[in-house]
Amino acid sequence: MQKSIPPITYHLPPTRNGQAMILTTIALGGAILGATTIAGLLMTYQIRQATDFRSSAKAIFAADTAVEWGLYQFFNSTTNLPGPTFSDSRTSFSLKCYASSSPDPISCKDPSIDTIRTVGIFGSVNRALELGL
Repeated sequence: MQKSIPPITYHLPPTRNGQAMILTTIALGGAILGATTIAGLLMTYQIRQATDFRSSAKAIFAADTAVEWGLYQFFNSTTNLPGPTFSDSRTSFSLKCYASSSPDPISCKDPSIDTIRTVGIFGSVNRALELGL
């Protein structure tokens, strides 16, 4: 009587090819989503800057007007003319003159001033200039 040999069976580990593909797809999708989100945010900032360019220019010109007014007062200290006004009510400026001997602002007609600081304002945009004499 001959004994029968039992068949040899191998237990192979389950394959994980599907899991690797899913993880790779999720990782690539997340990277692309993050990149497009950052690109969209940067584009939003650039568009905002482009639309505020006009406001920024008006604020710079208002600050320049204030510098000119401060210099006019400095060189013509006897003048009693009112300061410049703008046709647009959203445009204004702030003018302060300083001497090196005092941290507090003084009159721009004072001959001891050595710094003129101005802030031009248009709407919500502020631009500052400083002139050293």
